[in-house]
Amino acid sequence: MVAAVRAGQSQRSVARQFGVSLRTVQLWVQRAQDKVLEQVDWEDASHAPHHQSRQTPPEVQTQILALRQQLAKQSALGEYGAQAIRNQLLAIPQIQPQSVPSVVTINRILKRHGAFDAKQRVRRPPPPPGWYLPEVAAKRAEIDEADFVEELALEGGQTLFILNLISLHGSWCASWPTMAMRANFVEACLLAHWREFGLPEYAQFDNGSVFHGQHSPDHVGRVTRLCLSLKVTPVFAVPREFGIQSAIESYNNRWQQKVWQRFHMNSLEELEAHSARYVRAARQKYRQRHEASPARRVFPTDWQEPSHLERQGQIVFLRRTNERGHVSFLSREFPVCSAWPNRLVRCEVDLETDQIRVYALRRQEPTQQRLLREWEYRLPEKSGKKYANLE
Repeated sequence: MVAAVRAGQSQRSVARQFGVSLRTVQLWVQRAQDKVLEQVDWEDASHAPHHQSRQTPPEVQTQILALRQQLAKQSALGEYGAQAIRNQLLAIPQIQPQSVPSVVTINRILKRHGAFDAKQRVRRPPPPPGWYLPEVAAKRAEIDEADFVEELALEGGQTLFILNLISLHGSWCASWPTMAMRANFVEACLLAHWREFGLPEYAQFDNGSVFHGQHSPDHVGRVTRLCLSLKVTPVFAVPREFGIQSAIESYNNRWQQKVWQRFHMNSLEELEAHSARYVRAARQKYRQRHEASPARRVFPTDWQEPSHLERQGQIVFLRRTNERGHVSFLSREFPVCSAWPNRLVRCEVDLETDQIRVYALRRQEPTQQRLLREWEYRLPEKSGKKYANLE
């Protein structure tokens, strides 16, 4: 269009020729001025105004940045964030209070000018549930988590304990009140639950003596022997750490809020009734999860209570190495890898091959679980016998 006008045609005729308005032709002729056509910027310019009517004036933004630096060096409290800057602006007599930007606006100005000296936290996606066990993470195997809620006092000072259980994928839950934490009570509850709903591939516990057994070298407790006899792999979580036990800890919290803190109970029988009612409702609520969870094995009809340690399957200990790269379980300390200090590991005690294997665990790379070390180790029939070949 500009070339046609420069060739001698009128702007009105050029507008008719190209099917545009006269104003459009005038706009591009004015944009081109006397420049060579190849040097003209033909891109559409932004229609936004050069200055927003509600934008903080540039001089105020400059003052905000200067105040931040000043407060960082001279503030008696050591505060130089958005609120401190706004308070300083309000203290200046020459500035009207209504013209002082809000804390949110000051934060936007600081961020736009790159004034924040701390890097923004990088939030990585969480690992899948059960990430420390590949079969569980892939939803090819189920894991039941069990734990006690301790020392709940009834009216009159009577102390109770609650054994809670929940499966990671299917959310099969159960709660059993008791007067004392004993291993035979845990056995009876697990057997009743597994007979009704089937056997999982794994069962996870904390390191309390009621689950683990006596804390003496090479000791295997009653609950562990029960799991091994049913081909359920017992897993013991990392001591004194959160995250691995999140499913059962969450259920413990829900049970206390919806049962214990909700009703006033005078006897164990009342507590059992309220707890059973809640468990039935919770199972009904999560019935869709039950259907989508990994299949559970049928409880064997010919099972008999074990009288000795059956050498089948594995015992898994989730642990964190110390500063030397050593790891402790079975009341012993084993050297693993000096290049993996203070890190998570999965220790597998294989009773069939008489070996211990230790795998590296990282939440940021849950699928990368390389073998750190393995050695021969035969768990003795009785605790206290020292047998470990680490060569």
